[in-house]
Amino acid sequence: MKSATRRPGDEPQFDEHANEDSYFTAKEHELVEDMKFEFHKAEADRRETQMATCPKCSGQFAKYRFMGFDLERCENCEGIWLNKGELAGILRQQRSRPLGVFLDRCFSKSERAKKI
Repeated sequence: MKSATRRPGDEPQFDEHANEDSYFTAKEHELVEDMKFEFHKAEADRRETQMATCPKCSGQFAKYRFMGFDLERCENCEGIWLNKGELAGILRQQRSRPLGVFLDRCFSKSERAKKI
């Protein structure tokens, strides 16, 4: 009968299943990372699609250039949507021109500009 304890000088027995846990842990980690990547990709696609739809009528946006700015216009209701800073940029460019005076009168916060 062989003893289960190792004696000095004995060759260690190779256990085929010794690295099994670490192998499957690494494989599961890879699968989880792949799933996270796919989820983030799907979320980014969903957000992009959601941002490309009109909040008023759910129509699709079409981009076009106006005075050096990329504006979004709904193909359905024809509403024009501006991103942050675009209106201020258009007003700044057109301040002394007739369009600028009109837009300043419409969107100015001061009462003096509205009376002119």
